Amino acid sequence: MLLPPVHAFRANCLILLGALLAGGSLRAELVWSPGTGWRIEGGVLSGLMGDDARKATELMNKARQSEERRDLGSAAKAYESVGKRYGNSVFAPEAYYRAARMRLDRRQYFKAYENFQQVLTRYPSYGRFTEIVGEQYRIASALLDGARNRIWGVIPGFPNREKAIEFFEILIATAPYSDYAPLALMNVARAHQRLGNDEEAIDALDRMINIYPQSLLAPDAYIKLAQTHASLVEGANYDQGSTKEAITYFEDFMILFPSDSNVGSAEKGLAQMKEVLAESKMRIADFYFYKRSNYQAARVFYNEAITVYPDSAIAAKARDQLVKVEAAATAAGAAGKPAQKRFLFF
Repeated sequence: MLLPPVHAFRANCLILLGALLAGGSLRAELVWSPGTGWRIEGGVLSGLMGDDARKATELMNKARQSEERRDLGSAAKAYESVGKRYGNSVFAPEAYYRAARMRLDRRQYFKAYENFQQVLTRYPSYGRFTEIVGEQYRIASALLDGARNRIWGVIPGFPNREKAIEFFEILIATAPYSDYAPLALMNVARAHQRLGNDEEAIDALDRMINIYPQSLLAPDAYIKLAQTHASLVEGANYDQGSTKEAITYFEDFMILFPSDSNVGSAEKGLAQMKEVLAESKMRIADFYFYKRSNYQAARVFYNEAITVYPDSAIAAKARDQLVKVEAAATAAGAAGKPAQKRFLFF
């Protein structure tokens, strides 16, 4: 029995589809050889047909010829044209990848990164994902270390560490489970520290230890987080929020990584922070004792100084002061003077 033309066409399509599925992928492959240039092999889904396929092939071959002549600027432009004009074709990811390579050779770091990013976001099945993420990491690292993006591939621009931070953050968002993501976060912190952005550096380090606690970089993140908080401490006369944060992270580091080579530095940093915090408690206690005759408040803060750093010279001094407080309180009671009970914080 003969099928109507429409049904016959559908049947033939189904037979072809079944044969392709049985024999391999529907997706066509892009292949290059010196003799034939770029050509499409295998599969039927190239994204282009007829005249468009011919034009895309010609443009790809033109780009490759420029590449072979080391006319990298022209090659990059031609490859980028393929990506923009034929973005849904099998040519596009290869074109963007090769354009990125050309731009990178010319030290046009910004355009190279952007072309690599086009491949990662628009063509995730392209087979160079890890390689491209690695190249993006190296571009961002170079910019962080002072490499200058070249305008037109010739004129060096100004160092741009803010761009390095932007590129690292894009990498982290695009490839959060790659080996490069924890490294990128550590570099974000390093970049912010170099730029004097301490709060942003702390945020990056905090993300590092929370998102990648099993990373080999976690110990470094903890110790740097503690040291960054410590760097914000201005002394015993000022707010002790950063001092307390530094103490917490130094202690966490020593508990979590007792065999790490930086334990000695952590112990030293912890002692310094405890000394500052204990001294702060002492100064508040002295204020209540000598300036307000508030013996109750003085007792509280002298005892806190002892609790913060019990085996220190400051703790010994606080114990001596407590003896004086008790003597003064007793004398005031005998003289009938009312002891102040109100805390006067300042």
